[in-house]
Amino acid sequence: MFNRIGFAAKPSPEAQEANEYTAPASTQTPRPCVAKIYFPQRHLTPAYYNDQFDLHPGDFVYVDGKLEGLLGQVVEVSYSFKIRLSDYKRVIAVADTTVHGRFYMAGSHALTFEPTALPYQKALSWLQAPNAEETVCGTDDGADDGFALCELETQLPSPTIARQGLEYFRDGRVVYLCVDGDRGHALVQGREVYEIEFCYRNGQISHLVCSCYCVGRCKHEIAAMLQLNELVKKIEKDYSRQLQQSRYFAAMDKDLLFRFAVNSKDSGGFTL
Repeated sequence: MFNRIGFAAKPSPEAQEANEYTAPASTQTPRPCVAKIYFPQRHLTPAYYNDQFDLHPGDFVYVDGKLEGLLGQVVEVSYSFKIRLSDYKRVIAVADTTVHGRFYMAGSHALTFEPTALPYQKALSWLQAPNAEETVCGTDDGADDGFALCELETQLPSPTIARQGLEYFRDGRVVYLCVDGDRGHALVQGREVYEIEFCYRNGQISHLVCSCYCVGRCKHEIAAMLQLNELVKKIEKDYSRQLQQSRYFAAMDKDLLFRFAVNSKDSGGFTL
C-alpha cells in the first residue's frame, strides 16, 4: 500500500509556510480599460470596466453583476473609451494561469510533485470566483476514527450515494486533488465546484468534509476518495521515487490544465 513509500511524513511548519500560495502581483500599473468578456455558459460577450488589473486577451476573469461567479475569458481590451461608470459592472478578479513545473501522466490527470507548480488555491481560482463570505469547518476528533482508503466500501452510506460517487469518478468530475504531508484537498465539479478536505496518513483517511449541503458522506467525497485511491496506486507503481523526494503531489484533469495553462496563452512555449 501507499504507506510503504513513506508518504505519511508531515512537513515542518516552515515547509508548510513556504508552500502557501499567494497570487503574484502584476508587474505593470493597471490601465483603465473596457474589456469584452466571453461567458461560454451564457453565450454572451458583454463589456466591463476595469481599473484594477493589467488585462490581456485570453485572461480568465470574474466580474460582478448578473454574471457574478461565472468564469469568463477576455476577448478584447480597449483603452480608448468614454463611459458613465454607473452603466458598467467591473472585473473583480483574474485567474492566475501561470504554471511552471514538471508534470507526469497519470491516466486522465497530469501529476506534479512540485509544490509551487499547481497549488490548491491557484487551481481553485481557475474554477471558482473569490468568496468573501466567511466559511466555518467543524471537526469532532473524538468521533472521527477514520478509515483505511483501501476499505472505502465500508464508508458508503447507501447504494444510491455509492452509485453517484462512482459515476462522478468515472465521469472525471474530480478535476483536482493534492496531498501535502498529511493534508489533502480536492475539487469536484457538480452543479458547482465543491471543495473536499481530508487528512491522509499511513493509508488512513480522517476528517473528510465537503462544502456541499449534505450531512454525512456524500457523492463528492466518495468520488474524491476513489480518485485518490487510483492516484495512490499509480504513484506507487510509477513515481514512488519522486514522491519520496517531495512528500507532496497534485493532480489536475489534463484537459483543464491544457485549457488554462496552454490554450489561454499566445506567447511563450512548453516542453513535453
